[in-house]
Amino acid sequence: MAKPPTSRKPAARKRRLAPAEQARIAEIFRRFEDQESDPRTELDYASPYELVTAVALSAQATDVSVNKATARLFKVADTPQKMLALGEAGLKPFISSIGLYNMKAKSVLATAKILVEQYGGQVPLTREALQALPGVGRKTASVVLNELRIEPAIAVDTHVFRVSHRLGLARGKTPDQVEAELMAITPAPLQTRAHHWLILHGRYVCKAQGPKCEDCPVGDLCPSRHLFVRTPSSRT
Repeated sequence: MAKPPTSRKPAARKRRLAPAEQARIAEIFRRFEDQESDPRTELDYASPYELVTAVALSAQATDVSVNKATARLFKVADTPQKMLALGEAGLKPFISSIGLYNMKAKSVLATAKILVEQYGGQVPLTREALQALPGVGRKTASVVLNELRIEPAIAVDTHVFRVSHRLGLARGKTPDQVEAELMAITPAPLQTRAHHWLILHGRYVCKAQGPKCEDCPVGDLCPSRHLFVRTPSSRT
């Protein structure tokens, strides 16, 4: 029998930070805040239901590809009731450009069915209820709750994982471990925004290949900078 999804947050890995390290981390977040004081998801949505659907569709897909699909989809199915009426055959053409669209179509419709039958067509905005929905794991629930400013959370995707390690903010080997470490070191007033700062930094500046270190607003605070920036002595 499958185990029910757990809503328990991963335990924070305690790190004793020297005053200088605390100051470095605080300065990183201060500069991110200076650049964008109220960062938000790049997924387009107009309601909690659209947000849950868009985030579920974005797994292993780009926000750009999801927005292209949902721009058409949400015009005809912006509620669980309308999504059910659309059906699998009607839904797939809208999302066929997104990876894993066959599996995602089933999950989206299964979620819509539960929302209609158990919640009157409304999205339950608690972690336990969200994680019980088909195709909604801890990361998706974290994104939704954080974006709607219901519960501070730092969902760890490939961008956040990479940036956190390069900046020396986390050392964990799994997304859950990194999430716990980030929540432990991020000042409480910034926790709802840290996820977006890190993901946007990874998406546009600290890329997996060819990071733009010369344009990085926190480059002088990055312990990994020397790995990517060629100094005059390294060219000889």
